[in-house]
Amino acid sequence: QVQLVESGGGLVQPGGSLRLSCTASGIIFSVNTMGWYRQAPGKERELVATISPYNRKIYADSARGRFTISRDNAKNTVSLQMNALKPEDTAVYYCSARHDDRYWGQGTQVTVPS
Repeated sequence: QVQLVESGGGLVQPGGSLRLSCTASGIIFSVNTMGWYRQAPGKERELVATISPYNRKIYADSARGRFTISRDNAKNTVSLQMNALKPEDTAVYYCSARHDDRYWGQGTQVTVPS
């Protein structure tokens, strides 16, 4: 059974930082492209950042320069360091694993009040 468990969300003031983590089980973590996506109320889910098995990183324009994705294959964990947070970053953040199939975590809420 595949499980992706996110943690680290919360309420943070504009300009603050948060670090999200996602621990995976039930998959061969090292061969999966791991990613973070987010969904704000009334909007579609969108890409934030992905990291390939070879550590190739892709960022959305909104995340580039402020967010950093990283992975630890020994701990089956992918993290997202988010700095300089803005109210428009408010969303539920989802962890994703993709190889032959795609799996999603349950999501963690990030709130940046205006």
